[in-house]
Amino acid sequence: MKKIYLITLLMVILVSGCAGNNNNPTGNSISQEIEIKGSDTLLQSVSNLAEAYTKNNPKARISVTGGGSGTGIAALINGEIDIADASRPIKEKEVQQAKERSIEPWEFIIARDTLSVIVHNNNPVTKLTKDEIGSIYSGKITNWKEVGGNDQKITLYGRQSTSGTYAYFMENIVKDDYSPHMRNMEGNQAILDAVKQDRTSIGYVGIGYILTSKGTPVPGIKIISIAEKQGTPYISPQDGNSQYPISRALYQYFSGKPEKNSAIHNFLLFELSADGQEIVKRSGFFSITANDKKQNDNLLKKI
Repeated sequence: MKKIYLITLLMVILVSGCAGNNNNPTGNSISQEIEIKGSDTLLQSVSNLAEAYTKNNPKARISVTGGGSGTGIAALINGEIDIADASRPIKEKEVQQAKERSIEPWEFIIARDTLSVIVHNNNPVTKLTKDEIGSIYSGKITNWKEVGGNDQKITLYGRQSTSGTYAYFMENIVKDDYSPHMRNMEGNQAILDAVKQDRTSIGYVGIGYILTSKGTPVPGIKIISIAEKQGTPYISPQDGNSQYPISRALYQYFSGKPEKNSAIHNFLLFELSADGQEIVKRSGFFSITANDKKQNDNLLKKI
């Protein structure tokens, strides 16, 4: 994996390519702006995809911004954007809200993520079960000595409530309300920076934000190996093991069926292509599975 360059949460990435070969299906470079907003987990990866796409499609202009999955889906529902990036599935109430505005969201899976739990590099704790992590984030476990660490109060770092990662982690790991003492951070990078500086910290971030170009943890942090439950193997997210307990799909939602051979349709095809999936992997994530591809292909056949 190549090094992932750090970007701020509110940064707007407007990428337009220089002249080059055109590889869209029609053989013509289509001039059209595409507005993408949502998941901060996907922000860097989709920005990388957009930059690569516009190099071969010089008239395409793609704006990619973050703000969280909920923010992106809300913008899609309100007709403000073309594509919403999301690190969680769209909720049924959101689908209904969209339909009330004559918008029918189309769902595609564009990548896979292993959500990683990290601590300060000097923390002696190296492994936790899902239940232990849930108990830490719900406030039932408050001291590191309760899970084999030093006698220190645990400082919690998590995402803001508009984040799909916030919702996914709460529903699948915490299975309860977050502790009121959790510090809500605006983005993966903010959590990463906080954990580096705080010896008592714990945080959760997408795998793409915490590995160097050599696939090792960025300096200052330790990646926790996680077991599904006591008595099962502890697995590190960087191993790429399909049995890792906290893995998830990463989505894009379109504001209706993409028009065949439109700029939006062609960009989607590029994201799902072998070249696009290679960029996904270089951005620190994992390519889609065979089942993901089957689900995507079933929709693409309808376009």
